[in-house]
Amino acid sequence: MMRSNDRTMDKLMKPSTLLLGLLLLALAPSGPALAKTLKIATVAPAGTVWMKELKAGAGAIRERTDGRVKIKFYPGGVMGNDQSVHRKIKIGQLHGGAFTPGGLAQIHPVIQSLSLPMLFNSYAEVDFVRARVDPIIKQVMEDSGFVILGISEAGFARILSKRPMQDLETIRASKVWVPEGDPLSEVVFNALGINPIPLPIADVYTGLQTGLIETIAINPAAAIALQWHTSTAYMTEVFVSYIIGTLAVQKKAFDRLRAEDQAIVREEMAATFARLDQINRADNIAARAALENQGVTILEPGPGELARWKSISDASIREMIDSGVVVGDVVNQLLEILETFRNNQ
Repeated sequence: MMRSNDRTMDKLMKPSTLLLGLLLLALAPSGPALAKTLKIATVAPAGTVWMKELKAGAGAIRERTDGRVKIKFYPGGVMGNDQSVHRKIKIGQLHGGAFTPGGLAQIHPVIQSLSLPMLFNSYAEVDFVRARVDPIIKQVMEDSGFVILGISEAGFARILSKRPMQDLETIRASKVWVPEGDPLSEVVFNALGINPIPLPIADVYTGLQTGLIETIAINPAAAIALQWHTSTAYMTEVFVSYIIGTLAVQKKAFDRLRAEDQAIVREEMAATFARLDQINRADNIAARAALENQGVTILEPGPGELARWKSISDASIREMIDSGVVVGDVVNQLLEILETFRNNQ
């Protein structure tokens, strides 16, 4: 009888034990178990303003999520170029990276929209357009698998060169650099009749020193930070393009975060990139003055050249839309927004 009773009690206990285990599991602290570390690569060297602000933003995220979300940055290009970073994201070694538009164009060309040639004439135009177009770009990129945590203003690219570049014929005769793997720049240079030399950013300094390249388009702050200005003597005062940087995380990795933690990450990174925009704009204004003080001669395009370049650039934008290098619907919206601003001035 005792054995029969024991077996009966055992049967009764098993479901109770299972329920108790599930209850204890449900009541167990969930913070550490749900902790996620987003691993993000960037070419920005450690100690730069970019890295300091990103780390500050990551610190705020860690604090506000009680340690559930941590961001680990790999600065200085230690994870390789954009292609290497994308490969490592695919295999889960990384979750995201800091990219130029060209570095994310393979995900979706909409990211190129703000960097069209000779698009903006002033920072006021930039601010008006970005307030309306940034959300569109971010949504399209997220639908394509990458969450854009921030778009950062790098500034207006100007032409820096070893010799004066005030007309198109002189530029065509020069050895012009184009970022490797940047389809937008290639279309623009082809439209201008320029055969550029593609190089990774890491090789530009050496290329200028050895004479492999002679002419570059870059924003003043980056020219000084990367020491490219030491191998140039002239800067042509034309806003060739508006340069941006982006911080993007694979949506699959981002979706593993709690909904409330996702909101915190977006909020803190938005604040971080708002600060970066202000800092970068001030730095570029100061850097332009510094270049002039250090002996770089500031030039204006020759008579009629600016209108000539603008006309060719506008034609290249239509070509990019037709060839799919940029997204026609978004670019047309952008151009309408820009026209509205100019008409109201």
